Amino acid sequence: MRFTPLLCLLAATTFAADVTPVTVDAARFPNLQAAFDSVPLSGGIVMLPPGKFEITEPLRIHTEDTRIVGAGAATCIINKNEEGKPALILRPPTLDQDKKAKLWRIQLADFRIQGQEKSGDGIFAESIQEIYLSGMSVDHHGGHGVQLLDCFEDPRINGCIFTYNKKCGIEIINCHDIVVNANHFEENQDALHCTDSFNLCMNGNNVDDHLRHGVVIENTYGSVVSGNMIEECNGTAVILDRDCYGITLSANVIAHHLEGGIDLRDAHGCSISANTFTIAHKFSVRISADSGRNTLSGNNFCNTHIGAAQDKRPAEGKTPMSIDEGTGILLEGPSHCTLSANTFSGLSSAAIWSTKPCKGMMITQNLATDCGRKLSEGQGWFVMETDKSSLVKDNLESR
Repeated sequence: MRFTPLLCLLAATTFAADVTPVTVDAARFPNLQAAFDSVPLSGGIVMLPPGKFEITEPLRIHTEDTRIVGAGAATCIINKNEEGKPALILRPPTLDQDKKAKLWRIQLADFRIQGQEKSGDGIFAESIQEIYLSGMSVDHHGGHGVQLLDCFEDPRINGCIFTYNKKCGIEIINCHDIVVNANHFEENQDALHCTDSFNLCMNGNNVDDHLRHGVVIENTYGSVVSGNMIEECNGTAVILDRDCYGITLSANVIAHHLEGGIDLRDAHGCSISANTFTIAHKFSVRISADSGRNTLSGNNFCNTHIGAAQDKRPAEGKTPMSIDEGTGILLEGPSHCTLSANTFSGLSSAAIWSTKPCKGMMITQNLATDCGRKLSEGQGWFVMETDKSSLVKDNLESR
């Protein structure tokens, strides 16, 4: 049975009895909420048919061990709510009375959730353990594409696409052992926020054209962001702030950002290695006075040079995004950092420069060529103010 009419779906007030897990064909129910409410407390699978389903109130999933599966983008839930409410709410029904209430193993797969400017999040999940999202399309919401709040145990998001959401593609608060893998993010406000969490594993994602920042990580530790393509943010590609520590940022391509590449605002004991920075307009890496004990090695900082004295983009253009650009490492007074074995080429800026005194720094064996394009003639490419405990030597300026 093909289920195609536009529906206005109402939230249910009763829950099914606890029996053997079931398979639910949503096409046999008057609306999607009725299909979700038919799942027993022991769980089951709900098969969503193709069609466009308009809602004005959130759909609620309130049973654990439950999987909701659609027919790909042909199954489209459209949130018409104009009061900032989410399209889907995943939340224990007793959470208001019992703050320790949890639901386990809710899975969403292979359907689209479409919002509009006055709607809230696409998916709001609270206290859902081992949540799993796969193959979802979540777009055009007035809030976040997905918000995970206190989904502490092992959240997984992979193979999804998050586009044109007014806030974040994914907002993560108080979670751990998080996997965000092989997703697309396009033209959200920011791609991903991870706050008050630990053990984020963000790998192999494509992040493009964001209105502000790419990845913002705050008060989080023991995480890895690697193998991502992060391009064209109007702000900064990656920000570490508010007591981040023990994080590795490695093997990312960080390209074409109006503000900067990686901003260590408040980060300690972090490794920045094997990344490629190109066309970052103000800085490729910035390390603030609130950051220290970090290592930056084996990175490449470059412009659009393609050999034979040619740059792919012109030196001047109608918009900043259309021109050639490259910048290096800006030090704003950090302490006890190692900067070694990096390559700097074709930069408008110096390779490494400081605006405030730095303490206990080791800056060695870096190579710079064709840097300082927009600096005064004769200005150095390694220009740092450091204390006597610092070691700055064997950096090559190849002019």
